[in-house]
Amino acid sequence: MPGRYEYAGYSVLAGPAESVDDEPQQVRMRPLARRRPFTTLLITLFAFAFEGTFFAWLITSIDLPDRGLHMWLYAATLFMIAATALIELFRLVNVVTLCLATLWARDPVPMVPDARLRVAFLTTIVPGKEPIAMVERTLRAARAIRHSGPFDVWLLDEGDDDDVRRMCARIGVKHFSRKGKPEYNTPAGAFKAKTKHGNYNAWVDAQGDGYDVFVSVDPDHVPLPNFCERLLGYFRDPDVAFVVGPQIYGNYDNVVTRWAESQQYLFHSLLQRAGNRLGISMLVGTNNAVRIAALRSIGGLQDSITEDMATSLVMHSNKNPESGRRWRSVYTPDVLAVGEGPSSWTDYFSQQDRWSRGTDEVAVTSFAKLAWKLGFRRGLHYMLLMSYYPLTALAWILGAVNAACYMVLGAKGVLVPQEVWLMLYVDAAIFQIGLYIWNRRHNVSPHEEAGSSGLAGMLVSTLSTPIYVSSFVGAILRRRTGFVVTPKGDSASPDRLLTFRQSLRWAAFYVALLVAAPIGGHVNGAMWVWPSLNLVICLTPPAIWAAQEWQRRRAALRSAPPPAPAPVSASVPVPVPVSASASASVPVPVSNSEIEAPVESYA
Repeated sequence: MPGRYEYAGYSVLAGPAESVDDEPQQVRMRPLARRRPFTTLLITLFAFAFEGTFFAWLITSIDLPDRGLHMWLYAATLFMIAATALIELFRLVNVVTLCLATLWARDPVPMVPDARLRVAFLTTIVPGKEPIAMVERTLRAARAIRHSGPFDVWLLDEGDDDDVRRMCARIGVKHFSRKGKPEYNTPAGAFKAKTKHGNYNAWVDAQGDGYDVFVSVDPDHVPLPNFCERLLGYFRDPDVAFVVGPQIYGNYDNVVTRWAESQQYLFHSLLQRAGNRLGISMLVGTNNAVRIAALRSIGGLQDSITEDMATSLVMHSNKNPESGRRWRSVYTPDVLAVGEGPSSWTDYFSQQDRWSRGTDEVAVTSFAKLAWKLGFRRGLHYMLLMSYYPLTALAWILGAVNAACYMVLGAKGVLVPQEVWLMLYVDAAIFQIGLYIWNRRHNVSPHEEAGSSGLAGMLVSTLSTPIYVSSFVGAILRRRTGFVVTPKGDSASPDRLLTFRQSLRWAAFYVALLVAAPIGGHVNGAMWVWPSLNLVICLTPPAIWAAQEWQRRRAALRSAPPPAPAPVSASVPVPVPVSASASASVPVPVSNSEIEAPVESYA
């Protein structure tokens, strides 16, 4: 992979680092819109104007149903009107998020790091679930990282495994484990057992005094030699709490991984850069640098299945006790670590479930408490940033109930001229997709070809909607869930039909609706579009998997050598009685039937 993709070139996307004196320096930002600013502004305004016009027209076109309708039909019609308005409002929120991110996106101006910074490199391992060879590759790369000041490499071992200890000693890295220490293995909180945040917080508590900053990557991410050079300079600003970089997948050799990376384009190439405008980019656990004093000031990484998002919210809602100013963060577009993405549908859905569930839980349980501390602009940014998963799930649920109201009860919902609706809807969609594609020029992925549309990422996001619905319902009902280590390397989870259970359940629901509609006499071409489209969405992932399995098995059969025939001896020596004058053994021929039998069986 390193020979195929120009990772080194993508590791300096933010530009050359500036040499500065030893006095504190505030991080400077450059707007991305400085390149073709007029065109960017024009496309952004058109995207918002068309979506806003469509939403306003839809709302003003709504007529309330006749009160003379049957009670159930009247209630269903009212629900459909409200649900349709909400679905389009959610789409407007997504467009506003994209428009604001386009105008707010900033890149930081890099600075040469302070050589006096005491730095620890951290990564983790869960023995038995993460291959030692994979982690060793990451640690060897970490030892090659350049930093002119104090620098140690640490492995945080959840299992205190003997093989892991020997590997650390062999390559010269420090080993830490909290296993067997009750104070670092609590049922909940900062040191929660069997969690990533608990592991990190235990190390910070035990070893953090010896360092100013820790840099870290997930164990499947291999850091580049300039990892510290490109991250640590921003800590010259005393109010910078953490610095993060983009997440990319080096195992770019299968459709699931390629689509998963394409899906992340909008977050890592645009939304994170928009956070730079206010210094509130989100912490991402895959590769980052964290000021230990800042982390301690908020009690460590937060107890959540998406500890990075929860920690970001708490960090940005607090102030630096030394300066009295809010803690800030920096997102750099520099690609500084190459990791492994999900290579199976099972692992991809597990990842999406964890991300969406964590976001939903934060939105449901703690965001309202922190929003007022964030302030209006910071709160607005995080609200828009976190809105995707819950709004996507809600829109799907409302759409499903809408379909049921029509196909089972015959409720009509919003009645508008189809030609006008189609014209405005298509115009709004074209400009929304156009703005998305326009921003693709800021893509930070070294894998996707220049000029690619990114439609694969949009597609796989849509195909994941049933997962987002399940996560949202689980968060609302407060169902318990735990942190799950994503399988890596050769331990990737195999796919099976059960992998697609969420999609198949929804597919069964829509099949039932499409069967029930003609039975009840509720047949309308336009009303059949959305259930049919959602049915296709549900069936596409298992269909892709089934096609891949069929191709894989055919390829295995073609490449497999034919079974060799069983070895046959022409004669078998056996002792036979002989005359007294000859004491020897003579060969007895095997019958023709015995010789031909293996040949006949092979044929």
